[in-house]
Amino acid sequence: MEWILYVSAGIAAVAFLILVIFLSKALQSLQGTLDSISKTLNGLERQLDGVTRETTDLLKKTNALAEDIQKKSESLGSVVDSVKDVGGTIQKFNASLQTITNSVNDAVDQNKDKVSQVIQWGNVFLEMKDRWAHRKKEKVIVEKGLSEKGRERSYY
Repeated sequence: MEWILYVSAGIAAVAFLILVIFLSKALQSLQGTLDSISKTLNGLERQLDGVTRETTDLLKKTNALAEDIQKKSESLGSVVDSVKDVGGTIQKFNASLQTITNSVNDAVDQNKDKVSQVIQWGNVFLEMKDRWAHRKKEKVIVEKGLSEKGRERSYY
């Protein structure tokens, strides 16, 4: 019976050897998988570093843009205030112009008769001037005609 012990011990040793071989192959396969995962994680870490840098740059640019927009918004506020002031000034100017127009209209209404007389006297003056120019022209024509008759006589 001793030999059964030896045979059992041999079978157990062979079984242990087979177990160790399979475990070794499984561990080698697991080692390859872990190496692949490690490489993938390293690649992801590098990509994540790149994304983090780009995100940081984008955040800086966004902050600068927001600051620029804030400054321009403040500047635009002063421009809007200036435009409001110009609008108020134009309204005051229009009111002043309306007041002047009303006072001129009132003055014209009050002095209609005087203005009418001035226009009539102006028309009379222009008519007299036209008559005087017409008479002067006729006088020149008559004098010219007389002088031509005198020339005609001198030729004969």
